[in-house]
Amino acid sequence: MFKHILVPTDGSPLSESTVARAVSFAKDAGARITFFYAQPDFPMPIYGEGALIDPTTPEQFGKAAADEAKRILDAARVAADEAGVASDGDTVVNEVPYEAVIDAAQRHGCDLIFMASHGRRGIAGLLLGSETQKVLTHSKIPVLVYR
Repeated sequence: MFKHILVPTDGSPLSESTVARAVSFAKDAGARITFFYAQPDFPMPIYGEGALIDPTTPEQFGKAAADEAKRILDAARVAADEAGVASDGDTVVNEVPYEAVIDAAQRHGCDLIFMASHGRRGIAGLLLGSETQKVLTHSKIPVLVYR
């Protein structure tokens, strides 16, 4: 049914668990996976009283973010390789992760987005928001939520 699955990951323990489950799902479905990591953009400094000076340059921040993306995506690809599931990785810089996820799924021609959920409910879920919830709300591509 599904042939190409986008699996967003951020390297957290929850994401690592989701990667493992997505690999198992893809193997059973005979699908390939594109692992995706949305890199944060360089935070704009705010100047004024009490402002903290961050000595990190945009170039240093960008290199560190790219290195982190490579580490996270390489680990996910190793999990897929060990299970015999075809995979690749993709990363972009975007300050709005849910938009980056949807764009990546469309760009790669994915027919499913496989995401984790923290399972927050009530006020916590409402106030904290969730990238998964935002993807569910805005995506035209089916989304499978793993909790």
